[in-house]
Amino acid sequence: MRPLITLSIQNKTLTSLLLVLATCAVYWQVGNHQFVNLDDAKYILENPRVRAGLTGDGLIWAFTSTYASNWHPLTWLSHMLDVQLFGLNPGAHHLVNLLFHAVNTVLLFLLLVRMTGASWQSMIVAALFALHPLHVESVAWVAERKDVLSAFFWMLTLLLYAWYVRRQGRMRYLLTLCSFALGLLSKPMLVTLPLVLLLLDYWPLGRLQFGETGTLARQDPAHAGQRHLTWRLLWEKTPFFALAAVSSIVTLHAQQKAVASVEFVPVVFRVINALWSYVLYLGKMLWPLNLAAMYPLSTTLTMTQGLSAGLLIAGISLFVMRSAKRHPYLFVGWLWYLITLVPVIGLVQVGRQAMADRYTYLPLIGPFMMLAWGMGAVAGEIRFRRIAISSAGGLMLVALVILTWFQIRTWKDSFTLFNHAIEAVDRNYIAHETMGRMLTGTGRLDEAQHHYATALRIAPNDERSLIGMGNVLIEQGKIDEGIYYTQMALRLRPNSHYGHFNMGYALLKQGREQDALDQYAEGLRSDPENAGIHHIVGVILGAQGKLNESIEHFQKALRIQPDNADAHYGLGIALMRRGNVDESSGHFAEALRLKPDFPEARLSLDQAMHLKKKSQ
Repeated sequence: MRPLITLSIQNKTLTSLLLVLATCAVYWQVGNHQFVNLDDAKYILENPRVRAGLTGDGLIWAFTSTYASNWHPLTWLSHMLDVQLFGLNPGAHHLVNLLFHAVNTVLLFLLLVRMTGASWQSMIVAALFALHPLHVESVAWVAERKDVLSAFFWMLTLLLYAWYVRRQGRMRYLLTLCSFALGLLSKPMLVTLPLVLLLLDYWPLGRLQFGETGTLARQDPAHAGQRHLTWRLLWEKTPFFALAAVSSIVTLHAQQKAVASVEFVPVVFRVINALWSYVLYLGKMLWPLNLAAMYPLSTTLTMTQGLSAGLLIAGISLFVMRSAKRHPYLFVGWLWYLITLVPVIGLVQVGRQAMADRYTYLPLIGPFMMLAWGMGAVAGEIRFRRIAISSAGGLMLVALVILTWFQIRTWKDSFTLFNHAIEAVDRNYIAHETMGRMLTGTGRLDEAQHHYATALRIAPNDERSLIGMGNVLIEQGKIDEGIYYTQMALRLRPNSHYGHFNMGYALLKQGREQDALDQYAEGLRSDPENAGIHHIVGVILGAQGKLNESIEHFQKALRIQPDNADAHYGLGIALMRRGNVDESSGHFAEALRLKPDFPEARLSLDQAMHLKKKSQ
């Protein structure tokens, strides 16, 4: 297909440079953004392994840990390298995400040009990928490094595969497979890539085609030869499918605690939500307004919506299959979209969200291809149409740039982000609950209570909102009311470590130490690696004179969270009371190193040094 316009766009280097400049011009503002209260703390700020930078222990941890219900060692190493180079400067971490996004854009452009030879259409797809507002979340959120990093290996794998197809060789094949493995080590969403390779074998690589009967076959006149070569192409993908299967098993193991049970999210509801989400993502692609960091699971989805969405998807699928020979880009683009969304469409429900903008980072490449090549088909060879289509494409990109610019601004800090989510999405109880938690952390308890109350009016059985409301009431001195809300949360989820921690805190406020210890013990049964619970149990046991048990809990807290200054101080106090003055002084010194403004630790260190001199 001829390009719509003939420009110096044929110069791939110039086009790549223009794509990078446009991407950076729109996204450069992220250099002034802060970390946000949406996994950034869990991934970086409160993660001692990441905060330590690149270390041997960190390398081992990255490959062996399922921390935060994920196994993506290359992503952890990427964050560690950022800390090694830039410390905890949020702007630098954001700009690394931007760098990956710009490189991904160029790789996508080069990939499509290499496979199709269509520079104009390839540039449109790459520009849509770079500048669409739905992709802001993947770039402007530091914790979504896994998106842009894994996408880098996705693009690289496809480029290497196209290189391999042009001239097959063992080394080229192994490089392609290694790149895919690195992508899986960055984010397991790449498990669908082997199926995408088969789609590309059909179009644009031309290794497969539809036969007269509508079956997929090799371009070979002999039917037996077609079948043989088709199976050979499938066999060629076997190692890719094997790696994808291993990654899926590891991911399911890592996320087993985060996966919602069918009791809370029934299978029928998951299917309805999945079908509806497929349609909503397309709607947001075409009309990208009211985008937000959180889209809560709806309580009003109906079977009718699910059936309507299913019929629409089936109708489009039938259309693209019937037009596959004349317009293969429609067939490939549509199946690319359907297939790549499967891991995150909600059939395996993780978290409280119904959908997320970040999930579209790779899947929307399919509809973008349908749009770009479809525009070329509509324009044809008629000059007026070509000018009109080119002008419309330019105006579309300008509109997207404006929307993306403003969407990026909503990610500048936590309060801006969640205030926007409340305004953009009606009845957004997750955003209200998060605002309540942030306001509690800053001591603005009345405002926090308002947001928790709003969240509970929308979702009366939301466990986190109940616990948050209970915590606010306890902090306000309304202990009995706080216990009431916490008990409601524990009735909904008896193994909630958040609930048991809150209940223990309330009982401790009432002076019921043993009852509080029982609650903390329940919390540790649910979450043995909770450093906060180990720390508070250590404090209580130390106050009761049970020094050995107290020391054991402080040590466990520090094994989980080595840079916890309060735990170092508590361990130092327990050791000093037991007579281990040398050890205690080391922990007091470490507490002061981690938190220089810590007068209790300074006083205790002076006391320990005095005792050491006295004993000498």
